Amino acid sequence: MQVPPQLFSVSGCAWVSSLCRLRQLGDGDSPEASETMSVSVHENRKSRTSTGSMNISLFHKPSHPDSVLTHLNTLRKQCMFTDVTLWAGDRSFPCHRAVLAACSRYFEAMFSGGLRESLDNEVNFHDSVHPEVLELLLDFAYSSRVIINEENAESLLEAGDMLQFHDIRDAAAEFLEKNLHSSNCLGMMLLSDAHQCKHLYELSWRMCLVHFEALRDTEDFFSLSKGKLLDLILSDELEIEDEQIVYNAVMRWVRYDLESRREHLPELLRGIRLALLPSECLINAVASEELVVSDKRSMQIVEEAIQCKKKILQNDGVVTSPCARPRKAGHTLLILGGQTFMCDKIYQVDHKAKEIIPKSDLPSPRKEFSACAIGCKVYVTGGRGSENGVSKDVWVYDTVHEEWSKGAPMLIARFGHGSAELENCLYVVGGHTAIAGVFPASPSVSLKQVERYDPLTNKWTMMAPLRDGVSNAAVVSAKLKLFVFGGTTIHRDRASKVQCYDPVENRWIIAAECPQPWRYTAAAVLGSQIFIMGGDTEFTAASAYRFDCETNQWTRVGDMTSKRMSCHAVASGNKLYVVGGYFGAQRCKTLDCYDPTSDSWNSITTVPYSLIPTAFVSTWKHLPA
Repeated sequence: MQVPPQLFSVSGCAWVSSLCRLRQLGDGDSPEASETMSVSVHENRKSRTSTGSMNISLFHKPSHPDSVLTHLNTLRKQCMFTDVTLWAGDRSFPCHRAVLAACSRYFEAMFSGGLRESLDNEVNFHDSVHPEVLELLLDFAYSSRVIINEENAESLLEAGDMLQFHDIRDAAAEFLEKNLHSSNCLGMMLLSDAHQCKHLYELSWRMCLVHFEALRDTEDFFSLSKGKLLDLILSDELEIEDEQIVYNAVMRWVRYDLESRREHLPELLRGIRLALLPSECLINAVASEELVVSDKRSMQIVEEAIQCKKKILQNDGVVTSPCARPRKAGHTLLILGGQTFMCDKIYQVDHKAKEIIPKSDLPSPRKEFSACAIGCKVYVTGGRGSENGVSKDVWVYDTVHEEWSKGAPMLIARFGHGSAELENCLYVVGGHTAIAGVFPASPSVSLKQVERYDPLTNKWTMMAPLRDGVSNAAVVSAKLKLFVFGGTTIHRDRASKVQCYDPVENRWIIAAECPQPWRYTAAAVLGSQIFIMGGDTEFTAASAYRFDCETNQWTRVGDMTSKRMSCHAVASGNKLYVVGGYFGAQRCKTLDCYDPTSDSWNSITTVPYSLIPTAFVSTWKHLPA
């Protein structure tokens, strides 16, 4: 009598196999014989289809993952095979542990780490996750889709970060980036900082710096921690031309919760550029403020600023005190150039009128020099003059008095070098010099030598040499270090290294590799980010990159409006400006601006036909009386 199939507690396939084995045993065959017969049948089938050569077919059903997820979702809704129930608020969500663990490291750790929840049939989030948000995360886990909108984006970001649905967190952050504006940037900065959304944080941070004046009256501003407020007012990129706005904002923040915030006033006053306040405001308003007068430390800070202010008004405007350092929004952009590559004039960029205005003639026209600003002065170093000789000369332009003077000559005559300001000193890096006994215009190999100029002593000092000698490199300072990008090597090839100098150790290291070998590039600094643009590169001369000098990581940013070699860049406020350069026989005739918050370039104005830019610097504006 045949046994009914329902008596077998096995799957369909196992039941069919068992039935065949029973029939074979009923015919008197042993199990070994039946296995032999099974193998023999398989071999016979293979022999009838085989051609004697390897013939393999891979079957792939692209819709299989979606099909499996869809069916799992159906099983979830029918509560079939579910082995855990999640609770949020008063709502329950039956789920499959395996699906949750596959989508979230949070659940994977919970179910496999020996926690109490790994054995329990229920996990209760109470009020830490909103039921509707948890439902969206589960819908994503079972469908790979979720709708993000203005109402749920922030909640999805928070819950996605908490439950380690990182794809959801990043997608919500990207949505918020596209909907970032001045009215929500402060809240977005705090949200992204709490949940490690680096790109959203960078964009919202920059927008806060741009719109500080508008943000100072919002509830989000008064809710800032002391640390975040201090970060904002310490930034050189804070776009405020009148420092009274910063002072008034800080005092209002302190008074908002006077009892708990009074103790922070001295530290916050240190962050304000008090010496940039008009003398009348500094002496009559700040120094007589009740909260300042009643605090000994605060009064000492204000008195130091008053003394610094007096020194500024008495001498030539070179100040080393942090309380007198103008913010970048208060800088003046100056272009050095001429009708040929021989530079003979300084021009000023007028942002409001979008014009480029001639300011002063160079006492000694030159080419292949380097220019760098310290405070209100521009230092023009080296180069080659009209007689083609390599120069040690240092010419100094005082933007306050609009006068030229001569500084102490460099220790090595050089051209094709770079220069940068670091801690109120001028560093010149690499380049070429003349070979002894050879026609002066003939270059040597790329130099390793680095020298430092102290404006206070008017003296040069030789510093530790580069790891690799380079010329035509991009040289900038950031985070109290020097960075040298690419350049021309001693073998006259394009260099691909980032060399970094630590003045404390007087030592150079190779910090990173460039995304591509390059030379004749432009570089400018915003915060801890260094932007490298254009140049003689292996790929496109329109490319722009961002280098994080804290992590030594590269990020590609939007391409410039045109290809540029030998262009020049500076930062002002929270924007980058690029001028000059050429590609092939084509000159670049526009002054372009890059906005990192929108990752976009646009042209500000057209450079006069008679001007070929050969250097670009950013100097302090005249300090207020």
